[in-house]
Amino acid sequence: MSVTSTFPIFVLFFFVLLSPLSSSSTSANDAPTAYEALRNYDFPVGLLPKGVLKYELDKSTGKFRAYLNGSCSFALEGSYQLKYRSTVSGYISNDRLWNLSGISVKVLFLWLNIVEVVRDGDELEFSVGIASASFPINNFYECPQCGCGLDCVNGQVRKLKTNPLLSSF
Repeated sequence: MSVTSTFPIFVLFFFVLLSPLSSSSTSANDAPTAYEALRNYDFPVGLLPKGVLKYELDKSTGKFRAYLNGSCSFALEGSYQLKYRSTVSGYISNDRLWNLSGISVKVLFLWLNIVEVVRDGDELEFSVGIASASFPINNFYECPQCGCGLDCVNGQVRKLKTNPLLSSF
């Protein structure tokens, strides 16, 4: 056999040999979900409602976008009404989400944008720019569902525990 006739066989053999390696590399389906990405930055999954379709994250800058199937709103009984646009964006780093857009909270009669979330130990502090409120992190271990919040089975929504010493809104 000449070199020219054995070269295609060698290439085919090399390709077949490497095929299992390439199939084990990370594909789009193996990428972490938006909820897993939150955990990777030390945040609980319940900061996003159920049903995130996809997300984008630039790990070098922390810039992200999460896409929902339309806008989403729900009330937390005795506490707050929340509204998510179909796209939520901002920046993420360990224990800090900032420059957020797409999430609002109703305070009295006003809808205010949540612009920052900071984790401080077992507390999450939510800022609307002019005021902030802190909540125990265990309020966010479960993802709320659009329309009914945290307890959709019984038709009643669980009330968020607040830290009265740190709550400003």
